[in-house]
Amino acid sequence: MADSVAIKILKKHIVRGEPLKGTEIGLCIDQTLTQDATGTLAYLQFEAMNLPRVRTKLSVSYVDHNTLQEGFENFDDHVFLQTFAKKYGIFFSKPGSGICHQVHLERFGVPGATLLGSDSHTPTGGALGMLAIGAGGLDVALAMAGEPFYLTMPDIIKVEFKGRLRPYVSAKDIILELLARLTVKGGVGKIFEYTGEGVKTLSVPERATIANMGAELGATASIFPSDKLTKEFLKWQGRPQHWKEITADKDAKYDGELGLELSKLVPLAARPHSPDNVARVKDLKEVKVDQVLIGSCTNSSYKDLMTVASILKGRKAHPEVSFAIAPGSAQVMKMLAGNGALDIFLKAGARILETACGPCIGMGQAPSSAGVSVRTFNRNFKGRTGTPDASMYLASPETAAWSAVKGYLSDPMEIKEKLKIPRAVPDLEDSLIIAPSREKDSSCLEVKRGPNIKPLPVMNPPEETLAGEVLLKVKDNITTDDIMPAGAKILPLRSNIPAISEYVYCKLDKEFPRRAKEKNGGIIVGGINYGQGSSREHAALAPRYLGVKAVIAKSFARIHAANLINFGIIPLVFDKESDYEVLNPGDLLEIKEFKEQLKKGSFLVTNKTSGAAFKVKTGLNERQKKIILAGSLLALTGSGKR
Repeated sequence: MADSVAIKILKKHIVRGEPLKGTEIGLCIDQTLTQDATGTLAYLQFEAMNLPRVRTKLSVSYVDHNTLQEGFENFDDHVFLQTFAKKYGIFFSKPGSGICHQVHLERFGVPGATLLGSDSHTPTGGALGMLAIGAGGLDVALAMAGEPFYLTMPDIIKVEFKGRLRPYVSAKDIILELLARLTVKGGVGKIFEYTGEGVKTLSVPERATIANMGAELGATASIFPSDKLTKEFLKWQGRPQHWKEITADKDAKYDGELGLELSKLVPLAARPHSPDNVARVKDLKEVKVDQVLIGSCTNSSYKDLMTVASILKGRKAHPEVSFAIAPGSAQVMKMLAGNGALDIFLKAGARILETACGPCIGMGQAPSSAGVSVRTFNRNFKGRTGTPDASMYLASPETAAWSAVKGYLSDPMEIKEKLKIPRAVPDLEDSLIIAPSREKDSSCLEVKRGPNIKPLPVMNPPEETLAGEVLLKVKDNITTDDIMPAGAKILPLRSNIPAISEYVYCKLDKEFPRRAKEKNGGIIVGGINYGQGSSREHAALAPRYLGVKAVIAKSFARIHAANLINFGIIPLVFDKESDYEVLNPGDLLEIKEFKEQLKKGSFLVTNKTSGAAFKVKTGLNERQKKIILAGSLLALTGSGKR
């Protein structure tokens, strides 16, 4: 049978179910990754399973989000993560080693393997021909315990690239074009598989940019073939033994197809405040720029930054622009220092930031009040910069570098010189990656815990009647940043659920935590694509701690819906979207015979305030229903009923 790349990998890893559209499958996971904003909680959950070692082929714990140490909390968590990794058989990537997705591509990714990560941009690994998927930390903890990862069989969408990009047009422009066409919810329930002659013109780092921002489409995964360019990249990384060819069969079947002529693309930018709010850069000439930041897991590779160096050589940033560059890994930093690129950046007036996520998740570099920031990042949600009234534009490294020079958002195709990117000379750097203990008995090894690391909260099963006030009603495309903000103030509390819960929905309603506690919990009402964005499970766990019992929305983003279920909050979908309009904050809703109605998958909700009733439904399967009835996935796992 003729198969796509995605189906070939799926077939080798499915251990529950069949790859049939709309059915649930369970996948064997080869590799996992965590980052420090999600890792502490994931490892506390793994620890609760009482296993001596992880059961994956490879697991890596990265520190890249919370490297700002203005208090003891972050450093304490880093110590916890390092000692935990040593004890349980996990590689540990220290602060300064780099951004998890960049480092994983360089040092650990394997074509044909499955990778599950507690970060929504884990699909970056698809650039190597991996089936790489983002998930909540509890799903990753279970994968480390050897349990399957469950998801609904996605549609496989063929995206065929034709032609070749013109100079100063880049992979970032490709994914922005797809976002313009498909929107931030256009990839929900889908795997995008990239094919065609145009793919052969894109290096692994360029493919990584596209796979990375597939998360902004809402896609389950994005995947490229493992071909000669993949082989060249792994050879360059000193890992030629990990390469194997994986390409789609000639007559492979897909659930949908899309074509893109690369030669017709122009530089694009996503305007505030959504990655799909895309326009041509040449149509945005009047946008005065206050700040330019180049980096993040999307565009911080050696190839990206050498492109920037080629543009900046002999030029200086505009005096009114604050300009900073963050290489994606210690390896990239070392190579840039060795070939003179760092000198070019410094002479151009750029600040060199740490090899970490940094400003991408609100850790420093907040722009001025009402400032305009051009960034090579992947998300531009309102307030994500750390400045509530700032405007963030997403753009390619080429556009960002040229805009830094000009002082206005500027089209890099104006540049007449030919890009000069010297061939990379391998200069590998692994000194900040610590291998786990090889001792067969690691029971004597101590896991060190700081005072900010609190026990996991207890989550009880639901009652026979689910009732509560509408605590909050929100609009379409609510993000996990809206629900549980990131940033230097809040992220250090990620291993302290009682403390971090005080910030749930604080950007939209500062009184939400107080009201939720006073009302003994309740219900949230949402619009379309509720919970898009980051995989952070705190956006489900913290509301559950506050007593949230259900979210009723028009539709849900995949990862957040799974996280809600994992922590015992039932995601319910309006049977008729018009019922959303008649609900108001403060309405008392009630579902009688909840457990019986859960079996049927549809519910009658009574609005005790207005006297009206409406129907909602849920697509939960039998396994997910058991999770809700147990109170959480961890409770179900502990009970042995899974």
